Amino acid sequence: MDDRRRLSFGGVAELYDRSRPSYPRALVDDVLEFADADGSSRALEVGAGTGKATVLFAERGLRVVALEPSAEMASLARRNCAQYANVTIEESEFERWHPDDGPFRVVFSATAWHWIAPDVRYVAARAALEPGGALAVFWTAPEWSACELGDAIGEVYTRNGRAGDPADPMNPTRRSEEEDWTTEIAGAAGFTGPEVRRHRWESDYTTEEYLDLLGTHSACVVLEETARERLLGEIAGVIDAHGGAFRMNYLTRLCLARAS
Repeated sequence: MDDRRRLSFGGVAELYDRSRPSYPRALVDDVLEFADADGSSRALEVGAGTGKATVLFAERGLRVVALEPSAEMASLARRNCAQYANVTIEESEFERWHPDDGPFRVVFSATAWHWIAPDVRYVAARAALEPGGALAVFWTAPEWSACELGDAIGEVYTRNGRAGDPADPMNPTRRSEEEDWTTEIAGAAGFTGPEVRRHRWESDYTTEEYLDLLGTHSACVVLEETARERLLGEIAGVIDAHGGAFRMNYLTRLCLARAS
C-alpha cells in the first residue's frame, strides 16, 4: 500500500470536491435492489471522500455512517451532507474502526476500496454486514478507446516517460487488467453471489476543468513539480488545439457480493 498516494487527497480536498465527478444515480438503484434495501436500511461507507457518493445514498433515505480518514476530506463531507440528518461522518480508517450500533444492510465504497489493506477489507466488511446484506464497491475510469482525444493525450504521457503506468487511471496508455471479481470474492470468506454491473456516461471538460481534475489524482499529486507542470502543460496544449474543450467517455464498474 503506497501511503504517500493513499494519504495525498487531503492536500487537494477543495479541488477534489469541485472537480471530481459524482456517480450515476442508476448505480444506487442497482445497489438497493441487490441488497433488498430501502429507506429504513443502514449503510456503511468506506472512504467517503468529500461525500459525493454519500449524498446519493442519503437522498434515498438510507441511514449512512460514512468513514473518511482525512480530516480535510471529512470536513467537506460534513458540509456537503449537512442537510441530511440520516448521515454521520466519522473521521476514521476502516481498518481501525469497529461498529458499535448493530450490523448494516449495505457496505459501499466509491473509488476507495483499493486503498484498504487487502488482508483486512473483506474481513471487516463481513463483520459489519448482517446476513444477506450487500457489499458494493465501485470505480469510475475513462474509456479512452471511445474518447476523441485519447490517442493525442496518450502521446503526451509517452513523451513524458509515463507510458503504461498501471496506477494512473487518467493515463490513456495505462496497462490495466480488470480484476476478476468472481475470483476475488471466491477468496473472501463470508461472501457469495458476485456480480459486476457497468454504467457508461459522458462529461464535457474545458482545458482548465480537465487540468483541475487531473490535479486531484494521486498519480499527479505526487509528481515532482517540474514534471507535473510539463505534463499538464502539454495536455493543455492538446485540448486547446481541439478548441479548448472535449468530451470524456466514462465507465463506472460496480462490483457486488452478498454476505452469507
